Amino acid sequence: EVQLVESGGGLVQPGGSLTLSCAASGFTFSLYVMSWVRQAPGKGLERVSVINSGGGIADYADSVKGRFTISRDNARNKLYLQMNSLKPEDTAVYYCAKDLIRGQGTQVTVSS
Repeated sequence: EVQLVESGGGLVQPGGSLTLSCAASGFTFSLYVMSWVRQAPGKGLERVSVINSGGGIADYADSVKGRFTISRDNARNKLYLQMNSLKPEDTAVYYCAKDLIRGQGTQVTVSS
């Protein structure tokens, strides 16, 4: 059974930083493209970033480009999202995703 468990969310002031982590299990993590998606209050899902299986190729939504960095540790079955220069509009529940499967999410709130 695929399991994705996110952690690292919280309350941060505008301009601050957070690092999200995702622990993956139940599948061969190193073989799959992984992504981070988010859902802001009252809005639909937005794919924030995606990374290839080897970790060498990543893509970002225009809204986070230059501020967020996705990475992975295939030896530890972990996915990360480093978020810098956070803005109030980054407030959302962030999910780690494999295909259409998501974890339970972690709340990120950017507010002064």
